[in-house]
Amino acid sequence: MSRPEAEALHGLAQAAGLLPEWRDAFGAPRTVAPEVLAGMLERMGFPCGTTDDLRGSLHKLESKADTARRPLVVADAGRPIELRGVTALKYKVELESGEMLFGTANPGADGSVAIPAIRRPGYHRLLIGERRLTLAVCPLRCPTVEDRKAGHGIRPWGIGAQLYSLSGQGAYAQLAGLAGQAAKNGASALAISPAHAMFSADPSRFSPYSPSSRLFLNVAHIEPSRVLGPDAAAEARDAPAADERGAMAADSRYVHWERVLPSRLGILRRLFGLFRNRATEEQRRALAEFCRQGGHALRHHACYEALHAHYSASLGAGCGWRDWPAELHDPEGRAAQDFTRENALDVDFHMFLQWQASRGLAGAQRAAKDAGMDIGLIADLAIGVDARGSQVWSRQSEMLVGASVGAPPDIYQPLGQNWGLSTFSPWSLADESYAGFLETLRAGFAHAGGLRIDHILGYGRMWLIEEGADPRDGVYLRYPLDDMLRLLTLEAWRSGAVVIGENLGTVPEDFNDKLERRGIMGTSVLWFERSNGEHSEDEAPGFTPADQWPDWTMATSTTHDLPTVAGWWKGRDLHWRRLLFPPEGVEGVHADAAGASESETNTRTLERDQLWRQVSPLSGKPPPSEPPLAEILAFVAKAPSPLFMLPLEDLLGVEEQPNIPGSRAGLEAGRYPSWMQALGEDIEAMWSSERVRKTIEAVNKARARQP
Repeated sequence: MSRPEAEALHGLAQAAGLLPEWRDAFGAPRTVAPEVLAGMLERMGFPCGTTDDLRGSLHKLESKADTARRPLVVADAGRPIELRGVTALKYKVELESGEMLFGTANPGADGSVAIPAIRRPGYHRLLIGERRLTLAVCPLRCPTVEDRKAGHGIRPWGIGAQLYSLSGQGAYAQLAGLAGQAAKNGASALAISPAHAMFSADPSRFSPYSPSSRLFLNVAHIEPSRVLGPDAAAEARDAPAADERGAMAADSRYVHWERVLPSRLGILRRLFGLFRNRATEEQRRALAEFCRQGGHALRHHACYEALHAHYSASLGAGCGWRDWPAELHDPEGRAAQDFTRENALDVDFHMFLQWQASRGLAGAQRAAKDAGMDIGLIADLAIGVDARGSQVWSRQSEMLVGASVGAPPDIYQPLGQNWGLSTFSPWSLADESYAGFLETLRAGFAHAGGLRIDHILGYGRMWLIEEGADPRDGVYLRYPLDDMLRLLTLEAWRSGAVVIGENLGTVPEDFNDKLERRGIMGTSVLWFERSNGEHSEDEAPGFTPADQWPDWTMATSTTHDLPTVAGWWKGRDLHWRRLLFPPEGVEGVHADAAGASESETNTRTLERDQLWRQVSPLSGKPPPSEPPLAEILAFVAKAPSPLFMLPLEDLLGVEEQPNIPGSRAGLEAGRYPSWMQALGEDIEAMWSSERVRKTIEAVNKARARQP
């Protein structure tokens, strides 16, 4: 490629929002290969193979960059609102409340006009000249933990639970009981893993962070006895082939999705048949109202579920909408409409399931609030969706198809990561008035007092990888960070909910400052809070004293992708790393010989000593084997963070982490049981455990407000 061609390609890439140059986690400058830029531009709909292609794509981008004709203007409350492409000065604003504001805009030197600040947040209607616009007037900050007056005399803390791990009853029902017990023990919040809709016809796709749709819920967590009552559930279970109890009982350490999901869906389908015959008029009206409010989005999702089940028989359960006949690629097309009409009972069943899931999650939040939790459930919003799934099928024009979200190489993942997910196109966000983004946020806030945004770094830039490419051969794509944070703040304000951003990884400059200014808590994890003091080359940096942790982030001992405290203390993460990702040139490491290397073991011993010196500086050497859970968790709880989150795995002393990134999920050799581990604990009984009581007591003491 000639120099002028390379410069033109770089110019087009930058105009499209791609970053040809960036700095990695080590601060080193990186340059993206021209073929990677060209491939991603093609995927985004900007051809660049010839000079004419480059010229045409640049013209297309310039026209897209003209914001003057967009129908949504995003602004901060209390600050003047700048408008472009407007010549008239007289305006009228209809506030959400119905109140009318009239005035005259101020002309700017650059051809823009500015209307005076509107202090009331909301989605307001603006009429100025011939233009009709929506003004999204956003508060400057999200609601905070302090605003909720949470804690009842102690600084607030909560329990973090992997939803799928609550085996036994349906997880939504288990959540209600867990919330009640946690509240009695002093917790103000209960954070859960994503409850997004998965694939009913494919039990093998069970990672909660790779959903079919973030607009709807996982129906596998419905408790059958809550549908029509225990008697009807027993009747459905007694029907032929209803073997849910056996599916759950076999090897209860793990959730065997290939048995549990079909069994539960079979019971729920029989309950749907009973509902059609026995439902009261009030129940029928409630379902009808739910379907009315769900509108086209709900019907599309239900149609997708029915279509996926239909084509799984011939194409395999791993198929997606792009594998179906071309006429079914359009959810509004005649073929999809005909299928919906001809398979109305199946489509109605999936809408019924969503109603039941919504009732279950809403019931858990109600139980949390009734038990005295100030925040209640904190839902989790995945960063993207499976490209084969429902949300991409129904929102194709808004999504990036043919590219996957991931992360570049960093300290902990030297090969980079490919998450196999699709997400919104930054161009479509603005073109569609952020409709899909807002729809997704509202679904997350619907039954929660808080929302955790997975990989919130993606609101600023997203690492994209072409389908089939190596994760290292990706490129960053810029997103409209300021507007996305503003809209997130507005939706949080409307819901009265707190927001937590998972800001771990390669963090752009000023990104954390923007989160903090917006009242969005970041995430501080024990394993990453290391000091920058002197240490030898073979020694890891020491742990930061708890009182020096950030005062605007949520503090936690670990996350779903990192070792538990017990697992880290005993080196289980080192064992699994060597087993699943053997050193280069080492093939077929046997499980019995897959322990950590001597150097890794020595380093971990030093790290344990370092941590223990922070946790208990006067106690000498740390315990040799059993991890001092209460002491370590109390150490993290002492952080000045507005909220401390205690993972249920750490409360119970579980050694295995929920997920190991980059590994294949399963119970076979060479795999890790990611997203399959059931806690196997009686939620009611666990609170009476001496270890649990000791830990809770230590946490409450650590979170006590200083006089």
